[in-house]
Amino acid sequence: MSTLAQRRGLRLGLRLTAAVLLTLVFMFPIYWLFMISFKTASEIYAFPPKWYPSSFNFDTYRVLFRDGDAATVGNSLVVAFFSTALAMFLGVICAYSLARFSTGGKHLANWIVSQRMIPPIAVVFPIFLLYVWFGLVDTYIGVILLYTAFNLPYVIWMMRGYILDVPRALEESALVDGCTRWEVIWKVVLPMCRAGLAATAIFTFVFAWNDFIFALVLTRTEVATYTVQITHYFGGQSNFWAKISAMSVLGTVPIFVVTAFMQRYFVRGISLGAIKG
Repeated sequence: MSTLAQRRGLRLGLRLTAAVLLTLVFMFPIYWLFMISFKTASEIYAFPPKWYPSSFNFDTYRVLFRDGDAATVGNSLVVAFFSTALAMFLGVICAYSLARFSTGGKHLANWIVSQRMIPPIAVVFPIFLLYVWFGLVDTYIGVILLYTAFNLPYVIWMMRGYILDVPRALEESALVDGCTRWEVIWKVVLPMCRAGLAATAIFTFVFAWNDFIFALVLTRTEVATYTVQITHYFGGQSNFWAKISAMSVLGTVPIFVVTAFMQRYFVRGISLGAIKG
């Protein structure tokens, strides 16, 4: 028994050690990015490198807010939030139709999700030409509609799977009690799909938040996102590492906040998706 207990203890110790090492590997770039954003130029280029600044210098952040560069984070937040909300609203309706009424036949759902496989770089130029003709370049509505269109197939595919797991008997009981079909969706189906909604919404938000190709081509100054703004700090002669790091920190904060608030539903939604798969 003592030998068996020792083996179990050894395996547990190895697993914990591996988990700690992997955590350090993944967290170190975030730590380094955060530290550089508070360093002075001499500390950034110091050799051997300094693991932390001698004092936390907020000058880089002040410059970003003074020059208006930090406003691009707000632009990213606007387009990501509204495109996610619109994609979720339309996607849930379409997913319910596919799950309950087999709209378009049994292969329509697969065809819809196949549209998400198109690489953005393959369609960005024709989309740019259309946007020039319709006057949608560098507008919030243009970017929001584009992100919604690209996220919609993913939302439909994900939510269809979650809705199929909701027992039909519950919906039929609600209809018998006098609920309309809309009330069934919002009061019966969606509350039972909270985890799936959270997981799908986070993935949709992250795509819009991290997009670079569409934002680079379709925005100029008014609606430029933070991913585009960061590229302005890379120069031919030198790179502004303090600004790059500070801007990256500002761009990471909303993702951490969203994930922290929705973590419980997000993990549950991913687990349910893995079980269904």
